[in-house]
Amino acid sequence: MLGLWERTEERAAEDQPPPFWAFPWAGGQALARYLLDHAELVAGRSVLDVGSGSGLVAIAARLAGAASVLASEIDQVAAAAITLNAQANHLRAPEVAGDVLDGDGEAAQVVLAGDVWYSAPLAGRVLGLIERARARGASVLAGDVGRSFLPSEKFRVVDTMDVPVAAGLEDSDVKQTMIWAPAW
Repeated sequence: MLGLWERTEERAAEDQPPPFWAFPWAGGQALARYLLDHAELVAGRSVLDVGSGSGLVAIAARLAGAASVLASEIDQVAAAAITLNAQANHLRAPEVAGDVLDGDGEAAQVVLAGDVWYSAPLAGRVLGLIERARARGASVLAGDVGRSFLPSEKFRVVDTMDVPVAAGLEDSDVKQTMIWAPAW
């Protein structure tokens, strides 16, 4: 994926923002694995994947039997990648929405968030969405390595797994990654 970023910059002849959506971050990988191992959490239910990136978690939800999946992603290239990745998995592509963070989860029964705790402003908005979604009865799961902006005091760990990661992006080849659920 680092090569993709470099080629994008070469073709544009200027610095480009990193294609963060193109990397299989540990939280998304763990959350996708957790859904596949616990399909009953999403089977037959409507799902919102917040910060969908390449669609890894959204596709796992679809594979686990979700009735519908809405992928929230603001990058248009990532949105195209979601469709292509779904097709590569012989699945109907999830609907893609832009920024949904000021809402309450788009009426989804399950709200999923992988690797969304990397900046304070984003973390605050995601937490607001999660609180509103929980208030209306949605289930919520997040996948994360415990980054500094994850409000861990508001969550409980439901599972932990070691996830292989790109050493060029992280400080190791494997990250201990947690599946988090709201503690309230």
